[in-house]
Amino acid sequence: METRLARRLTLGDAVVIGLGSMIGAGVFSAFTPAAAAAGAGLLVGLAIAGFIAFCNATSSAQLAAQYPTSGGTYIYGRERLGEWWGFFAGWSFVVGKTASSAAMALTFATYLVPDAVVKPVAVAAVVALTVVNTLGVTRTALLTRILVAISLIALTVVVVIGLTNSTPSAAVAGPPLTVSGMLQASGFLFFAFAGYARVATMGEEVVRPARTIPRAIVIALGIVLVVYALVAVAALHAIGPAGLAASRAPLAEVAASAGIPGPGFVVQLGAAAAALGALLAMIAGIGRTGLAMARHGDLPVWFSAVHPRFRVPYRAELALGAVVCLLIVITDLRGAIGFSSFGVLLYYFVANVSALTQKKDHRRYPRILAVAGAVGCVVLVAALPLPSIVAGVAVVAAGVLYRAVRLVVARG
Repeated sequence: METRLARRLTLGDAVVIGLGSMIGAGVFSAFTPAAAAAGAGLLVGLAIAGFIAFCNATSSAQLAAQYPTSGGTYIYGRERLGEWWGFFAGWSFVVGKTASSAAMALTFATYLVPDAVVKPVAVAAVVALTVVNTLGVTRTALLTRILVAISLIALTVVVVIGLTNSTPSAAVAGPPLTVSGMLQASGFLFFAFAGYARVATMGEEVVRPARTIPRAIVIALGIVLVVYALVAVAALHAIGPAGLAASRAPLAEVAASAGIPGPGFVVQLGAAAAALGALLAMIAGIGRTGLAMARHGDLPVWFSAVHPRFRVPYRAELALGAVVCLLIVITDLRGAIGFSSFGVLLYYFVANVSALTQKKDHRRYPRILAVAGAVGCVVLVAALPLPSIVAGVAVVAAGVLYRAVRLVVARG
């Protein structure tokens, strides 16, 4: 059976997939817990999260150029640090992003339908996008372009209204500024950035990967940094830190400050499209990491199959879709942002450590960026809410135990 993927993604496709991975439900939801933790200090939190994301992105970019295959940091950790490091990264990514996928599906449904049918609609969205992914990566890139365009239109509406209108609550003081609060806000806001290296997990499908992947990662992250900064300033101007901290749908509230219904509908549609775009990219990215782990025996080899016609890891993606649907049914995933950030920060910690071991001829950026990224990831993990840390440690430990048992059984 064919097990190689086809190189069909251009630089434009790769940038769009990176944008779709980042400009998701996070930007429509992460500002609320960030403002609750840091008040107006969420701008500082955004800067910290953005800087750490940049450090992580540069490490991921130069690693992807050296190892242009599916799996991202799972592969980098294995190649540079050893099999256990690779498994640790891959498991952290799969667990964190699976939970985040369920949260994205629920966000999509919450913005569009009444509470009574949120979960059935969320499940339907996961089923539909899983099918789209199994029909080929070029279809994934095409749909992502459409969803990203809708999302950017909605965010443009938010920025324009936010900078020109304000409510009485905008003058109400938010939580006090503290270092711990700003770091926790950074941890929450990192959730909205996570995804910039998603194209690296699809390295086996990118045209001229050594050149395309690093450029795509940096371009996509740069665009998102500018967009998020504008949205944050606009939201603070319109409803203030206290309003952000209290709102379930902060950007919709910013749009509502215009006093007319049209902008609110546009933002509602944009939030739904953003959640779908992020969910679509996540299914693709997790599927490729699952494929890589299955190829190396860290997941059942059954998941390593590539569809003979569409050339995608269809078994891994179908299994992922089923697990995400199950999570939607059994939980509301409150705290999914913190839990997802926990797993993804650990994933990028391994990426930074891996980048530190690269030789000079493969290094594209100063080593200090990898050091700063690794330290930043650890600091943000420690700053997350305690329940997110406890749950994350438990699930990562379960994965480590699974691999240890499998190795013992394999050795007979």
